Amino acid sequence: MSVELPDHFGGVVADRYDETSREMFDPGVLDPAVDFLAQLAGDGPALEFGIGTGRVALPLSERGVRVAGIDLSPDMVAKLREKAGAEAIDVIVGDIATTRVDGTFSLVYVVWNTINNLTTQEAQLACFHNAAAHLESGGSFVVEVGTPSAAPLEVFDLSDTHLGIDEYDADTQRLVSHHFWLHDGQWHRISMPFRSVSPAELDLMARMAGMTLRERSSGWRREPFTRESTKHVSVWQRVEPMP
Repeated sequence: MSVELPDHFGGVVADRYDETSREMFDPGVLDPAVDFLAQLAGDGPALEFGIGTGRVALPLSERGVRVAGIDLSPDMVAKLREKAGAEAIDVIVGDIATTRVDGTFSLVYVVWNTINNLTTQEAQLACFHNAAAHLESGGSFVVEVGTPSAAPLEVFDLSDTHLGIDEYDADTQRLVSHHFWLHDGQWHRISMPFRSVSPAELDLMARMAGMTLRERSSGWRREPFTRESTKHVSVWQRVEPMP
């Protein structure tokens, strides 16, 4: 199956990605995620879908985990390549729904809503099949993603230099995040399309790909997942090897 995806992370987005996402690099945010993933990887290798500039992959590699990655954006990968330790990580430019990497992995993971960058159900399901195809028997697929909002419009960030607004259509599951940035004295707008998806739908995709739910929490510290949770970290396990 061919999945054609636009690159929304090239150019100025890649150039300013680490700066505009600096809160996600905070040790209080990042360290629990790396701890969680390193524990699941164990002595085996890990594969990141949507590796980007290496926010998670680089510290995970520093823990001794052999990390590979896939990313659609050459510009984001170029930013990763500028960083210390990047030489230890093998990266392929391609989409996370269909691109294959040699070998099998004990862990495949996709973080910070990247699964929603696949804007069709077909592509998201293909991503689950792709993850399963890369996993060894007993390996884990981890997804960190927000839960669908009931509000058609929601301001998710408001500061002197950034305004973030989510526009959501529950009937189509279409989500567009609008970002207004103040940079060099001028406001700039970037709008990115997503497909919001419920935990239940993701569980069904996992079952269709031959995986079963192992655990679900509302964060990397394994906080309980409840109806008030605004995101979840879910782990599905590949029980049988791919035929």
